[in-house]
Amino acid sequence: MEHPNRWSDVVADLAPVHQDLLFGTSLSRRFSRLPLWLSHPANIGMFYGFLISLALIFPYILRYDNLNESFSNWLFFSALFMAACLLLGFSSLILVSLTKRMPIAPPRIVLYPMPFLGIGLLGLDFSNVIDVPSGVSLFVLLLPGPAYVHLSWAPRWRLLCKLDQGLNPFVGLEAKSEPPKHSADELAGEDLELLEVVDAFESE
Repeated sequence: MEHPNRWSDVVADLAPVHQDLLFGTSLSRRFSRLPLWLSHPANIGMFYGFLISLALIFPYILRYDNLNESFSNWLFFSALFMAACLLLGFSSLILVSLTKRMPIAPPRIVLYPMPFLGIGLLGLDFSNVIDVPSGVSLFVLLLPGPAYVHLSWAPRWRLLCKLDQGLNPFVGLEAKSEPPKHSADELAGEDLELLEVVDAFESE
């Protein structure tokens, strides 16, 4: 991964576990390549709101017979949704600045399907197939983006700001190395019976 020149010296001195904590997975690594003003947690939250708003154009067209009415209501909802995501991003950054919390991996298996589920519920409600409480579908739509920003990106952005200042954000933190991995033969030691079982599995 490429870093700005002012980052290179500090990043090179970081332990691998700290580098992984700083840059995270593929999504966070993409955001970390952006200028800090652009990757502000509020902007990332608003970007999530923008993406969800684009996906809601078709459900809004289904709900209203008049195309102008559909787009006017969609624009109003999109503005509110993006503003809510932006404000939640600001709130997350304030909380992280106070608590100094480190990034936490969000529960992807729970959060990633939620936008699709929320759009599906909203589409079913708008098309009058089933009656879904609007609060439920909106909560399912809203949660994933702000949750990712709060758990992962806002703390990571705070660390990147320190890095941008030429500081090591992990000073005083011990890098916990992973326990060494041993082969089955090494674990078996001189236990002949266990070695025979290992050899049997390997032959299969």
